[in-house]
Amino acid sequence: MSKTITGDFRTEDAMRNAMDDLLSVGIPREQLFMDTAQMALKVITPEATAREVNEILTRHQPTKLH
Repeated sequence: MSKTITGDFRTEDAMRNAMDDLLSVGIPREQLFMDTAQMALKVITPEATAREVNEILTRHQPTKLH
């Protein structure tokens, strides 16, 4: 089962850096959605990798994870 994790960011640079890190660990680009208007990065991930995704997003200091 898939889970959507969203990180809200203050800057586009932080959001892009988080996206780059997710891509570098093998998260497919098709599962990443960057919304620059809302400054949110959404990740669709299996439950098995949700913890890793949360850890990566947290490294980039999001204002909120949901």
